[in-house]
Amino acid sequence: MTSPRRKKVLISGASIAGPTLAHWLSRGGFEVTVVEKAAAVRGGGYPIDIRGSALGVVERMGLLPALREAHIDTRRITFLHPDGSPVVTLRPEKVAGGVHSRDLEVPRGDLTALLHGTVRDDVEFLFGESILELHEQVDAVTVTFRGGAVREFDLVVGADGLHSSTRGLVFGPEPQFHCYLGHCFAGFTLENTWGLDHEAVLWNTAGRGAALYAAGDTTTLHGFLMFSRPEPPFEAFRDPQAQRDLLTTTFADDGWEVPTLVRAMRDADDLFFDVVSQIRAPRWSRGRVALAGDAAHAPSFLTGQGTSLALAGAYLLARELVSTPDHALALSAYERRARPYVEANQALVGPGDVTMHPRTPEALTARNAMLRSLDSLPGDTDRPAYSALTLPDFPSGAGPLGRP
Repeated sequence: MTSPRRKKVLISGASIAGPTLAHWLSRGGFEVTVVEKAAAVRGGGYPIDIRGSALGVVERMGLLPALREAHIDTRRITFLHPDGSPVVTLRPEKVAGGVHSRDLEVPRGDLTALLHGTVRDDVEFLFGESILELHEQVDAVTVTFRGGAVREFDLVVGADGLHSSTRGLVFGPEPQFHCYLGHCFAGFTLENTWGLDHEAVLWNTAGRGAALYAAGDTTTLHGFLMFSRPEPPFEAFRDPQAQRDLLTTTFADDGWEVPTLVRAMRDADDLFFDVVSQIRAPRWSRGRVALAGDAAHAPSFLTGQGTSLALAGAYLLARELVSTPDHALALSAYERRARPYVEANQALVGPGDVTMHPRTPEALTARNAMLRSLDSLPGDTDRPAYSALTLPDFPSGAGPLGRP
């Protein structure tokens, strides 16, 4: 007698939500394939935070000791007036919330490498490849890859970021889900000629901001430029030269170290440019296709919760798929459990409410007064949204079965 085969799942995206989902689905008995358009797991990137409920996910994956070793421990953030003089210096927890002794701040590349390491021997990875077409059948999804291969899967999950192509193929164009928060930003690396160490320096004038972030590397810094704009600069999204020109023009008359950052931005080979936005979708699944991480519910980097939502959401999605043989019921349960947690974290910032980057002189004055008041508060300011999700136990026992 032939044993029934395992369910086959295709995950698009090998950053954070994708490998996390792959780990838990593989553990639950699924046959998992991860497709990633990059040629390999992406290293580098600016540091990210893991807080609250998401800490339980990495602990259950056995990654907590390694992540604690990689913890950066930024010690202070100094805010500056437009003339470069200091407003106040604070510990990060006083600004963003969290618990100093518990929360993690790690290089993004360290986290993605660790996640990949948990599944590289058990999961099929297709690097340098992406999904071209999806066609749902009664009992499968037929996937055509850009390389020409055609395969069938029981489920497909888009974990391919804010500008998810999987979401576009199944749910429609991005603008209907895209909630623009009125700002654009650019990140890049540059030489650390300021002697900064485990700290950030944030300069603001009305409508514009710049930052230098030393994340434990004494030779290089993460540089950031951020500015307000009524509408997204769609014309610059796929044109690096247009991005550089827009940033140069926007920050042309600014002081402090901004001219140095602009020059470094123009020469950087790792410039990353995007808008400050959230993804707000009424549904995270349709038929046999689901969304996870930023593709489903990007909270914007201003919340500092994108990584935590990706980790916790992927765990919940896998848990429901492993627990419930009926994929429709499982996907419904996933949304029902995860959505309150997601919405609580998305509510940490909204349109027009960008506290760290005020748009007007009046808002900047009010922001600075608020920051000074934080200096007298206790060190840890844990936000309820960070721990709003209680992780259910992951089921043990036999994994799910697919079509005979």
